[in-house]
Amino acid sequence: ISLCTEQHPLNICFRAPQASQTPTLTRVQNALFGMGNPLLDICAVVDKDFLDKYGLKPNDQILAEEKHKEMFEEIVKKFKVEYHAGGATQNSVKVAQWMIQEPHKVATFFGCIGKDKFGKILKEKAEEAHVDAHYYEQSEEPTGTCAACITGDNRSLVANLAAANCYKKEKHLDLEENWKLVEKAEVYYIAGFFLTVSLESILKVAKHASENNKIFCLNLSAPFICEFFKEALMKVMPYVDILFGNETEAAAFAQERGFETEDIEEIAKKAQSLPKENKKRQRIVVFTQGKEGTVMTKGDKVETFPVLEINQSEIVDTTGAGDAFVGGFLSQLVQDKTFEQCIRAGHYSANVIIRHAGCTFPEKPDFH
Repeated sequence: ISLCTEQHPLNICFRAPQASQTPTLTRVQNALFGMGNPLLDICAVVDKDFLDKYGLKPNDQILAEEKHKEMFEEIVKKFKVEYHAGGATQNSVKVAQWMIQEPHKVATFFGCIGKDKFGKILKEKAEEAHVDAHYYEQSEEPTGTCAACITGDNRSLVANLAAANCYKKEKHLDLEENWKLVEKAEVYYIAGFFLTVSLESILKVAKHASENNKIFCLNLSAPFICEFFKEALMKVMPYVDILFGNETEAAAFAQERGFETEDIEEIAKKAQSLPKENKKRQRIVVFTQGKEGTVMTKGDKVETFPVLEINQSEIVDTTGAGDAFVGGFLSQLVQDKTFEQCIRAGHYSANVIIRHAGCTFPEKPDFH
């Protein structure tokens, strides 16, 4: 029997206590839903000449253009590469599942892959991470890849979306068995990168969350999303309960919105007060700033939370830091913990992930 209580904002159920037990919060399968671009990350430590050759900034995220096609071949030939299952949203739900541990499949993931070797790897990796991944598989385009070009503690990401760009609402999201998984969820997370792929899919999920007073989270993801996909971004914004981003994305967003400030706390406040559909939840804005503190709006205040300290020598790869922060945050959010606890978990996850290559982690978390 499960007795659902109204006091919980997520309406998470209590297991009916047996005589000797106190009620415990259950972590429900498919409670967290993510949708995005599943990519296989090709990670390599490169040199400045390589970045210059392909016109890359040390710390950036861009979509591959014609001039980058050869880069994917050259990086494999010239440097020692590692392959990791990636894609921002998929990384975040994977980290959330890792933080939660049991039961498996608390996190659901939708995205599009090709019927090929890389697609097979992504399916295997999702299974290993105990994420309930339901991919739309098609054969027109190969599975997407992302070159993570690492120099020092910077990383430049170049995504060749390929299959990820082929996600179709009517071919996948609208199917009854898939939409049932969307309805099952209480917390939704989509990285801004997916705005370039399927705005209609995002809006369908966002409106469902808003109409049912569930929590919809979006990440600004990259300056180019704020600059070149701002119309799509602003169509989704009224449904956003929690907005994530880093300091460069926040600055790009502020510039595009004409906020006339470079102060990150002011930007957070202004983003918080943008129009919102579901008035039952005030929007929360969370901006990370690398090794500087994380900024979060709370009511009419803005708080800064220091990150965990780490020696420069212990940092292996910062590629997945932002995704890991969100994953840690979501792992607590879906369990109805306080926002302070969500941030603590985000900082913990990011601190663990930057000690490993790609968005990979040890077998079990050590977070209390």
